[in-house]
Amino acid sequence: MAKKKIVGDDGKVYVQKKPFYKRWWFILLVIIVILGAVGSLAGGSGDGGSSSSGSATSESTETKELATYTKDDNASDDENSAARWAASYVNTNHMSKQGVYDQLMQMHECTAEAAQYAVDHINADWNGAALAKAYDYLEYSGFSKQGLYGQLTSTAGEQFTPEEAQYAVDNVDVDWNAEALEAAESYYNTMGMTGQELYDQLVSEYGEQFTPEEAQYAVDNLDPEKLDAQ
Repeated sequence: MAKKKIVGDDGKVYVQKKPFYKRWWFILLVIIVILGAVGSLAGGSGDGGSSSSGSATSESTETKELATYTKDDNASDDENSAARWAASYVNTNHMSKQGVYDQLMQMHECTAEAAQYAVDHINADWNGAALAKAYDYLEYSGFSKQGLYGQLTSTAGEQFTPEEAQYAVDNVDVDWNAEALEAAESYYNTMGMTGQELYDQLVSEYGEQFTPEEAQYAVDNLDPEKLDAQ
């Protein structure tokens, strides 16, 4: 299927980015979310979630438990169950507070009261979850800092708060030049983009939102001969 093209305010034609929820890696992440949380509860203790995230690149997000919950005898069985699920989703799949709430409502058919109890009563490091999710996305695609921020805050995406997403993009250990080059190689492989056209796509608000310096690095270091030989 042909890529959708749009005309920007500057009169130039850009390739509109495919919505992330239609990309193969996002579908894979959704599957991991479901399988990971189920496996965590099946193999973990009844009082909390998994102690290992398993998918984050950073050592701190691999070893740090991001959410815990201790059974509350004053809470209902549904509330305790929802809270255990909530902690598991944060630890295993690095979900936001709103994302966990939605997951409990949609996948587990929790009541609104039980889902709200869960996200309010787990002891969660939401900044840490946002950072771990940032690493998850960087494993699958080349993101700019602004693009990653948008992914983390999107209502159709991870739904972290602006503060949590900003913490993530400010603290993630990544080479943004390398991310720009990765994105450039993808555009070359799929659409044959090079030169000014590629640069414009990388910096465009409709495209990848890299800085001019990052985009120039990618254009200067793109190696078509090497890619063609692969």
